[in-house]
Amino acid sequence: MKVTPDVIRCEFIGVEGEVAKSPHEDYVGVGGKVISETRNTFTFLSQGQRRSVIKESAIFNFKFDDGTVVQIDGKLLVGRPEDRLKKSVKRLW
Repeated sequence: MKVTPDVIRCEFIGVEGEVAKSPHEDYVGVGGKVISETRNTFTFLSQGQRRSVIKESAIFNFKFDDGTVVQIDGKLLVGRPEDRLKKSVKRLW
């Protein structure tokens, strides 16, 4: 997978993810398969437990099916998943 600013338009449900950084210490390390996404949260399933994480207060590492790992600031992902398709993003690097 070629990493471009358009990566925020991807579907995250079913992707492995983990919280890399967060001001909330309890969120760091929370991860697993993304089973639900709302406007402000991701819900991860790991070892039979569900954990919700607020998007705005975390930086996520997502591992896609082809092995690509991408780190994304949750502030870029805030909003309804269907509305993210309409977003345009300036190049971040």
